[in-house]
Amino acid sequence: MVQTSSNSWLIKHVQTIVSDQIVEGSVVVEDGKIAKIIEGDAIPAPYEQLETVDGLGGWLLPGFIDMHVHGGGGADFMEANREAYETITRFHASKGTTRMLATTVTASPEAIAAVLEATHAYRDGDDMPNTVLQGVHLEGPFISEKWPGAQNPAFIVTPQVEWIQAWNEQYPGLMKQITFAPEKENAIALTEYLAESGIVAAAGHTDALYSQVVDAADAGLTQAVHTFNAMRGLHHREPGTVGAVLTDHRIHAELIADGHHVHPAAIRLLVAAKPRDRVILITDAMSAAGLGDGQYDLGGLVVDVADGVARLRDGGALAGSTLTMIDAFRFMLAHTGLSVAEVSQMASGNPARQLGIDDVTGSIAEGKLADLVLTDTSFTDVRRTWVEGRQIFG
Repeated sequence: MVQTSSNSWLIKHVQTIVSDQIVEGSVVVEDGKIAKIIEGDAIPAPYEQLETVDGLGGWLLPGFIDMHVHGGGGADFMEANREAYETITRFHASKGTTRMLATTVTASPEAIAAVLEATHAYRDGDDMPNTVLQGVHLEGPFISEKWPGAQNPAFIVTPQVEWIQAWNEQYPGLMKQITFAPEKENAIALTEYLAESGIVAAAGHTDALYSQVVDAADAGLTQAVHTFNAMRGLHHREPGTVGAVLTDHRIHAELIADGHHVHPAAIRLLVAAKPRDRVILITDAMSAAGLGDGQYDLGGLVVDVADGVARLRDGGALAGSTLTMIDAFRFMLAHTGLSVAEVSQMASGNPARQLGIDDVTGSIAEGKLADLVLTDTSFTDVRRTWVEGRQIFG
């Protein structure tokens, strides 16, 4: 029997990960939480009559948490309206993402404020029917003019701590991550404010020297945005931003694992250098994710997608991605030699810890929220996705 509306139900015949170990068996969900993990085929008497989802031997994983995603399914968070947000969250729910950060681009303060207001209204509405918007990630506008990537250089400004303070006072707890160039004037003051406020301070689109990144980490910087991309590279006499990210383990490294943004060998270098709990898989997906090749818009810039790769028409810079979390998961397994448990940590557990929600989600354990994704054995097909035990896809 397929689970519908019961408060208590069971997912059977699955492989899952409990405390980094693979367990074959069943999982009982009750009132939106994981109530019991059962090893083996036998279902104990108290659970025999529960409504059941048959996992058919597939994988039951903690739902993916995407800290850096701009859009998908033809919509962009910069549209700042409920229709766009439902389109984006519905698409990514179908790919196993249960929580995400609505990510902006470098834009005017008015456009950024509109995203904050729209996300606040969406979160405070009657319900979020698909993937949960955990909050907002401001990517810019406090970035380096030397490394704009696919950000609009017309809106790049020096860090304005007062903007962030005002927005944080207006929308307490809504901003979860802010990306900026730590070498810029006022960047250390911004870092200190973010650290004090519980907001992830992230280095990205930056020309920072090694020492400048370390100084920022001393002040509370804890993340690097789409590592290797749009940042000063590694040199043996000036290790640069990349050198600091690889060697300073206070810094979590975001990674776009699509084979276009980062060569598989560089991905292997990253996971060899960083502890397993310091790598975070992201998509950096734009509106074209889930759609075909063609012309799209990213923050007012024209983007051409060909063979699934998004590039700015003006200059050819990579412009976000069409990646999904399940595809990133599968790519990591194919190209790194990491285990399912290790990749799951990077897709779910590590971002949950960075967001301060690992006590309730990000892993499969009794008492945690039933934020779950059911895949086939090859991680090609997402069969079902649940948020707090509520089926949002499948």
